[in-house]
Amino acid sequence: MQTGTLTIAGRSYPSRLIVGTGKYPDFDVMRRAIEASGASMVTVAVRRVDLSRRGGESLLDYIDSARITLLPNTAGCFTAEEAVRTARLGREAGLSDLVKLEVIGDERTLFPDNEGLLQATRILVKEGFAVLPYTNDDLVVAKRLRDAGAAAVMPLAAPIGSGLGIQNPANLRILLEEIRDVPVIVDAGVGTASDAAIVMETGADGVLMNTGIAGADDPVKMARAMRLAVEAGRLAFEAGRIPKKLHARASSPLQGIVR
Repeated sequence: MQTGTLTIAGRSYPSRLIVGTGKYPDFDVMRRAIEASGASMVTVAVRRVDLSRRGGESLLDYIDSARITLLPNTAGCFTAEEAVRTARLGREAGLSDLVKLEVIGDERTLFPDNEGLLQATRILVKEGFAVLPYTNDDLVVAKRLRDAGAAAVMPLAAPIGSGLGIQNPANLRILLEEIRDVPVIVDAGVGTASDAAIVMETGADGVLMNTGIAGADDPVKMARAMRLAVEAGRLAFEAGRIPKKLHARASSPLQGIVR
C-alpha cells in the first residue's frame, strides 16, 4: 500500500498513527496530546466510557468527533461472547461500526486468545462490523483473521504497555510480506519515537499506541514526537533504504582521483 493515507474498510485517513485515550493525567492533557499526534482515529474502550452521558464529564466530550474517527475497542473482554456483546453495545450507543477487537487469553501478559478472536471476528463481520483484531505476530493466525473478513490485522510488537519495541522483527517482516490485501497495523509495545520509526520502516501500514504517549513525562511532546517518527518511518520505507554491507564504500567515486 504505497499511498500517503491509511485506508481501512474503504475509508482513508490522513494519519497512519492511531492513539488511545486511556492513562492520561486528565482529559485536557489527553485532548492536547491527540491534537499534537495528528491522529485522525482514536481508540476508546467501550467498557470504560459512560455511554449514557448521564455521569457528568466524559472523555468523549474532549474528542472532536467531526474530525477524528472513534475506534471503539473491546478491552477487558476474555471471551468471544463478551467481546461481541461489547462491540454491539458500542455500535448501539452510536460510537461506530468499526471495532478494535480484543479477546484476551491471559490476564498477566494480556496476550490474545486466538481461538476466541477468530470466533468473534466471524460473528461481527457477518453483522456488518469493520473488525480490526488485536493479535499476536503469528502469520497463520493473521491469515485466518483476514480470511474471516477482518478489515485489518493488528499484530503486537511486544506486550501491551511494555514499551519494549519490536521484539520479533523476523515474524513481523514475514507477516508484512504475506499479508498485503488488508492493512497491517502494529499494536502494542511502542515506547518511544525510535520504536515507531522502526515499525514504519519495516513496512507496516500504521501503528497504534497508548501507553507510550500517555505514560510519558510530557504526553503532548511525546505525541508530537510519535507523529514525526511515524511520518519519517513511512517516508523512509517508501524511499527504500540502501543495502547493508560489511565493508566501506566511498561516498564519492574514486575514479579520476590523483594520488
